[in-house]
Amino acid sequence: MIELIRKRTKIDFMGKRFYALSFSAILIVMGLFTIIQVARGTANLGIDFAGGTAVQIKFSEYVPLEDIRDALTGNGLTDFDLQDFPNVNKVLIKTKKGGEALGILSKKIISVLSQKFPDKNLVIDSTTEIGPKVGKRLRKDAMWAILASIAGILIYLGWRFQFRFGVGATFATFHDVLAILGIFYLLDKEINLILVSALLMIAGYSLTDTVVVFDRIRENLRAMHKKPIIEVINQSINEVLSRTIITSLTTFFAAFSLYILGGEIIHDFALAIMLGIVIGTYSSIFVASPIVLLLRRKNPWGGG
Repeated sequence: MIELIRKRTKIDFMGKRFYALSFSAILIVMGLFTIIQVARGTANLGIDFAGGTAVQIKFSEYVPLEDIRDALTGNGLTDFDLQDFPNVNKVLIKTKKGGEALGILSKKIISVLSQKFPDKNLVIDSTTEIGPKVGKRLRKDAMWAILASIAGILIYLGWRFQFRFGVGATFATFHDVLAILGIFYLLDKEINLILVSALLMIAGYSLTDTVVVFDRIRENLRAMHKKPIIEVINQSINEVLSRTIITSLTTFFAAFSLYILGGEIIHDFALAIMLGIVIGTYSSIFVASPIVLLLRRKNPWGGG
């Protein structure tokens, strides 16, 4: 690792593109399968996508979320999300559908918390039912948001570079999003709006990393136009490899700190960011760059 950062490497990345292609194909298939499961509503969907009940409770003074979480789980309540509003001493509790009726669930929540915090003078501020139609609409809107961001990447890079660079970056970004979705599905992690936010951030990170590689490839294509395209791409990646590693490690450790210290609320968000950094760095080298090679050569998968 130190050698990669301190010295100019001469790694034949494009020579390993066949292995990368096989690995990426598995990630893409996993992601596509997850999208089908999400559309069918059979994945581990969050409350915003699956529907449920939202109960907002007001306390006379601030109560930590962890204390509320412990009180609810200790009394048999599961599959809920918490969101606090400390300035007004309110907490929003969202529970998945399929449980008790709205009125019974609200009474159970207030009964549990009243016994746990008898001196906090809590009252139910509001109750809302999140229906299946709303969840279905949110799933659809989330998909369109991701597709719109990827389309924007294609247009931007097609304008800034050339069309083949735009295609390479778009495919790499799509690859990263599918990979994270597939991994979360395999881990039985909840797929919710927080994950969608993480996916959009990952798309931006992947694009930034890819642009760095593409900038160097474009410069070297002009300066080394007599050399084989594979050699140009390999040299370009090796020239920016140290910067890529340092940037990825710095960002990864920041996300890892968030994962360890940020609490349960943003646990999955930080996990998605960490996975996205690793996969985004990988795709910039082994997905985006080979596609540029594929669209440049008449016999792209041949020798140098």
